[in-house]
Amino acid sequence: MSYYRHHVFFCINKREDGSACCANHGSPALRDYAKARVKSLGVAGAGRVRVNTAGCMDRCAEGPIIVVYPEGVWYTYVDQEDIDEIIDEHLLKGRIVERLRIEPIPKKPL
Repeated sequence: MSYYRHHVFFCINKREDGSACCANHGSPALRDYAKARVKSLGVAGAGRVRVNTAGCMDRCAEGPIIVVYPEGVWYTYVDQEDIDEIIDEHLLKGRIVERLRIEPIPKKPL
């Protein structure tokens, strides 16, 4: 069993050369919004939900990106409404938001 029921990682990487990155889409502010909303709903903490910062997840062209564990579901999003939908549907009700889901990168042999 995982320490958190859901562990959400927000890429907030900023590329200094101006190329595509999640930070260009406001990911730090939306991560802060998600973190505050999860706390306000009373579902933050051990055995519940944790929202964390992540560095680059190498999916810049599909960004901004979050991934939810332990399911390993990858999402893209545009605004607070998308974040609310992920929180309400996936984190609270256990239903994947298919319209925002992106496919995981296929595993390659080591």
